[in-house]
Amino acid sequence: MPIRFSDFIKYGIVALAVTTVLALLLAPYAGRIVEQWARADVEARSRLVFHAVEPLIDRAAEEQTWSGLSALFSRVALDKRILAAGYCDASGVLIAASPEMPAGFSCEKIARAEAESFSSIRVEARRILVAAFPMVAKTGRSYFVILTDLSFVDARSAQVLAFLLSALAGATLVLIAVGGLFAVLMLRSWMNSLKRAVEEIRQGETPRSAVVAPAIDRELRRLLRESELVSVSGQIEWNPKSLLDLLNAALPGAEVLVVSNREPYIHNRSGEGVVVQSPASGLVSALEPVMRACGGTWIAHGSGSADRETVDAADRVRVPEASPAYTLRRIWISEEEQDGYYYGFANEALWPLCHIVFVRPTLRKEDWEHYKRINRRFADAVIAESRTEDPVVLVQDYHLALVPGMIREKLPRATIATFWHIPWPNAETFGICPWKEEIIEGLLGSTIVGFHTQFHCNNFLECVDRFLESRIDREIQAVSLGGHQALIRPYPISIEWPPRALERVPDGRRCRAEVLGRFGLPQDIKLVVGIERFDYTKGIIDRMRAVEALLDRAPAWKDRLVFIQVAAPTRSKLDSYARLQAEAEELARDINARQKCRHGPIVLVVSHYEQEEVFKLFRAADACIVSSLHDGMNLVAKEFVAARADQSGVLVLSSFTGASREMPEAIIVNPYDTEGLASAIERALTMPRDEQIERMKLMRTQIKENNVYRWAAGILIDAARCRKRDRLVDFSSGRKGARPASAGPGAIPLAMRRATAKR
Repeated sequence: MPIRFSDFIKYGIVALAVTTVLALLLAPYAGRIVEQWARADVEARSRLVFHAVEPLIDRAAEEQTWSGLSALFSRVALDKRILAAGYCDASGVLIAASPEMPAGFSCEKIARAEAESFSSIRVEARRILVAAFPMVAKTGRSYFVILTDLSFVDARSAQVLAFLLSALAGATLVLIAVGGLFAVLMLRSWMNSLKRAVEEIRQGETPRSAVVAPAIDRELRRLLRESELVSVSGQIEWNPKSLLDLLNAALPGAEVLVVSNREPYIHNRSGEGVVVQSPASGLVSALEPVMRACGGTWIAHGSGSADRETVDAADRVRVPEASPAYTLRRIWISEEEQDGYYYGFANEALWPLCHIVFVRPTLRKEDWEHYKRINRRFADAVIAESRTEDPVVLVQDYHLALVPGMIREKLPRATIATFWHIPWPNAETFGICPWKEEIIEGLLGSTIVGFHTQFHCNNFLECVDRFLESRIDREIQAVSLGGHQALIRPYPISIEWPPRALERVPDGRRCRAEVLGRFGLPQDIKLVVGIERFDYTKGIIDRMRAVEALLDRAPAWKDRLVFIQVAAPTRSKLDSYARLQAEAEELARDINARQKCRHGPIVLVVSHYEQEEVFKLFRAADACIVSSLHDGMNLVAKEFVAARADQSGVLVLSSFTGASREMPEAIIVNPYDTEGLASAIERALTMPRDEQIERMKLMRTQIKENNVYRWAAGILIDAARCRKRDRLVDFSSGRKGARPASAGPGAIPLAMRRATAKR
């Protein structure tokens, strides 16, 4: 553990504070001692004075010459400690005194005793010691009095206290300096021994240093393996094999489960029998390669018409069919439940709530009840599929916000990483949801909650701060709730590199010829493409209007520009999506009618395109428009860049996507600004090829180095750290079933790991 200067300052301040408190506690005793010493000194001085003047007072008393006594007392009061001196006769009258005698002094205040007496009185707010010495006169017993001002005692006590504080502080500082020097020297010696041990371990030798016990030796070897792997994470080429290596090093033997609404493979009936489809989904394209590398179990909703026919008695099927690498466990949801859980709460409530596109969320109580019920079903499946008490569970997206908390109830030692694939709104927007507290609490059942951007992490923390009683550590971005800590982290999602579908796609020249031939377009046409689902967040209407705006202000582009928009129908049960599709189709017809071009200018293809067809369009295009009104990341933009092996082509990208933060080399636009978007399209079509290549090189490097495997690696590394931290806490506290962080062996079957490795 490094010693910091701030630590010395902190401990020094604490030591000085303790010293100060100690001095203040000792001060009353020191003051009492000083006062006793001072009083003894005053009494002794008073006796000396009395014995010196006693003969003179006796003579004056016999002769009744009182004026001479006053002069004598004035000389006595010249002593800096003596305030005044006087003579009281037997009747208690002050018959002679020095001029400094306080007006408030009376002989009645002295103790009339046969022996000398000393008493303290207050006169005119001053503390005065009165020394009374009895004398025998003709008229009876009289007294010689000496008054001493004791204010010097208080000043002397303050000086003693200051000296005491200074002495203690000096001693404390000396001890801190000596202790710090000793700690530095000891730590330096220990670190040198540890460095030698590390070098010996690196060379394959057994450490000879006495500082390294066998347990520390084992831990050092494990940490070196992990640190060496993590330290080169930014340098290695991330692929399924490197991800598998990371999994085995960071999470040795961990059981991995993925939970999502959408399944990676759908079995449907057709005229030719049962066919397998891989749906067009950013989530699936991101996670399916991860599961191929990691193995494990993927739990998802079985939505295909032949899904029930292809599973075993436990609702499981090994996928992919050609080269099985992991298990798909299907969850069954009735049509009524689907309407409430998926179409209702997930997509009519959470989707518009999280995307700021000015669509009012529909918040129905019955939809919320369906959402809770289905989330419980998914959580129960995770618990049933888990073969260990501490699996690694990757929960995906807004459909399953309650699942992490439900899993945590039954598997408290599970490592749960939840990734929210859509934006997270600010607290003011999210606050309209009646069940906001339950949703946030469900997510905080995770070990890690991930978002695309730091901005979305900040919004989530703002919501936690606003709506829950919890402890937020903003330095490490963690939330503690009910004794459990959840980390909040940004993990920008990406695509696999290179996409496997590109292996079956011809080069750009052949793709362009095929696409132009399919749509009956001339060779010299400028081709702009957009490929999205029919969703109101994607800005499909906005990009078509921008194309028309460009043609209106620059008619020279007519018959030279065609915009092909491929839009896959989605969530057609919802009125907002049906209206969007109808509006887009009508707008495309109207634009084509108004522009009177021989070709297009708008070609709207309402169909689902397979991945190979999508990449053909990308390679054929001169430019691609991604004009999302609000998007967590948008993988279409990254797929376009990945498809451009020729390093040409231009990406026009909305500033309201997470991808715009990673690829500033694209032409960044505001999709709400129709004229600005039109200018961006024109700029893309007229950009020199050299500039296109420079921009595309930078974007391709960014995606290659930060592909989906690195995205998964980031989550797995953080999950591994949290897992080891929790295991060490369990182990040190002696909880039942706890194991040290370096414990093996794992729960992933050896056969499954070998099958994945062979791939």
